[in-house]
Amino acid sequence: MSDPQRVVVLAHEKFPDRAKTATGVLKYADYDVVAVLDRDNPGTSAADHRRDLPDVPVVSSMADAPDADALLIGISPIGGAFDETWRDDVRTALERGCDLISGLHYFLTEDEEFVRLADEHGCDINDVRKPHDDLGVAQGKSADVDAEVVLTVGTDCSVGKMTATLELVEAARERGIDAGFIPTGQTGIMIAGWGNPVDRVVSDFTAGAVEEMILKKGDEHDVLFVEGQGSIVHPAYSAVTCGILHGSMADKLVLCHEATREAIHGYEEFALPDLSEYVSLYENLAAPVHEADVVAGMLNTSHVDDDVEAAEAVDTFADELGVPAVDPVRFGSADLVDEVF
Repeated sequence: MSDPQRVVVLAHEKFPDRAKTATGVLKYADYDVVAVLDRDNPGTSAADHRRDLPDVPVVSSMADAPDADALLIGISPIGGAFDETWRDDVRTALERGCDLISGLHYFLTEDEEFVRLADEHGCDINDVRKPHDDLGVAQGKSADVDAEVVLTVGTDCSVGKMTATLELVEAARERGIDAGFIPTGQTGIMIAGWGNPVDRVVSDFTAGAVEEMILKKGDEHDVLFVEGQGSIVHPAYSAVTCGILHGSMADKLVLCHEATREAIHGYEEFALPDLSEYVSLYENLAAPVHEADVVAGMLNTSHVDDDVEAAEAVDTFADELGVPAVDPVRFGSADLVDEVF
């Protein structure tokens, strides 16, 4: 087996809390991450900012980074735009012969300067958010696969659905369950090496993009854990959430929430509903296509410093939902897998 690709991850001014692609890659991908770019925190380590991250140096620019094979854009701002303050780092990476890996809606393969530099220096540009051309509408066949389908859903965007999904996959496999992962977003695709970026496909094809993946993997595993996106109450992203819910025809739902979150991320004028309301919202929306129950909760307590307080928050969350709950990063999810799956 060849050595993993050496990667520098760009996360300027957003690391770690608003750089979920960066933190996801650091935690779960097979890359050898040699540096994080963050002009706000040079001279620190990723582990200094979050205890579940590896000891990777943070530097201010690509010019200060060690030799690498690729530069990975570890931020995906609202709207997926390219920040022009990143251009020097991307230019430097290409001039050093590094490939580019990006999950933006702005495709680097359509940037004339980057394409020219990539050609001059023999570099590849991989826009993982660019869907393939053969997607179509769903046929309502996801329920026909042999695997049980479990979907993570959220109270909001950026609450930890991808992390919860990957932690469930790992815990299930440790329990001897043949579990598969269905990636639906740019970070999951970078980690898994395949998938459909459902928030980039034509809206009519969103459910079909998910169904395609379910049908591809559904007879290879006993359980498929599907990475959710957005939230059914999000004013911008609810359409993607509904498309995944109906396209996956999930059998079980796991509701994810971030402790202390009270308003929609990026749309703070919209307050979150009471947590108990989400159970009926998701179950009622799923029912006309395929009945699904919320069977567990996953609570992100990363902003709660004290472990006792975090455990109490998890217990309160479970009581509000009426189902078992856990913080999978802080406390593990093995017991929950035994109980629910």
